[in-house]
Amino acid sequence: MINIHELKSGDTVITNYGGAEKEGKILQVDHEDKKVLVATDESEYWYDLDNLLPVHLTEATLLKLQFHKDEAASSPAGGSLYVRGPFSVRWFDEGHKPLLQLHYRDETRALNEPITLNELQNHYHAMTLYHLE
Repeated sequence: MINIHELKSGDTVITNYGGAEKEGKILQVDHEDKKVLVATDESEYWYDLDNLLPVHLTEATLLKLQFHKDEAASSPAGGSLYVRGPFSVRWFDEGHKPLLQLHYRDETRALNEPITLNELQNHYHAMTLYHLE
């Protein structure tokens, strides 16, 4: 289950309604009622936290967000580097500490655990002041 305090407008999540899962964008978070308004391709609907799933961060997810893999800067020892403008994600092999390094200008964040797409979006926003879509 996703923690409501990690969700912000613009974040991407997976909705589960009647067993059908669809990716959607958060429009609004109601902390009091613990519900989230999500827009999918078909509609906008308020979801309980039980009906929301995180999008796992993968190479395909990064590529969908218009990151590109920098083959010249990628190596088994140095991890894979994905770049979008001045922001980069260095992804190391499982078991390496840190697992991920997020870098923007003079700030680098080292993460030891896998993160979800909405967590990456929150890091990106905190570091760049822009939302990652």
